[in-house]
Amino acid sequence: MIETIKQLFGIGPKVDYKELLNNGATIIDVRTKAEYQQGHIKGSVNIPLNNLSNHYSKLNKSKPIITCCASGARSAQAKSILKANGFPEVHNGGGWSSLNNRIN
Repeated sequence: MIETIKQLFGIGPKVDYKELLNNGATIIDVRTKAEYQQGHIKGSVNIPLNNLSNHYSKLNKSKPIITCCASGARSAQAKSILKANGFPEVHNGGGWSSLNNRIN
């Protein structure tokens, strides 16, 4: 149970987000459009969590995906949803501003 919770929230082995981006990863920001417009990671794609299922066909299953939001809760949900829908490599990047600090 603890391992499942750790995996859900991205707690566990350290992920090298810079390396993932160098390998073609896409950052998906699952906040609302208004939240995204107030600040976001350059090059990220805004797909609000409640619209995620409408965008599966636009996402590349052969490349890593990094999800982010304001705090990490919605991005954890997005990770779970994507994994359940056949996306093999999805990472919860947590809050967008801390993720931005880790990749820049």
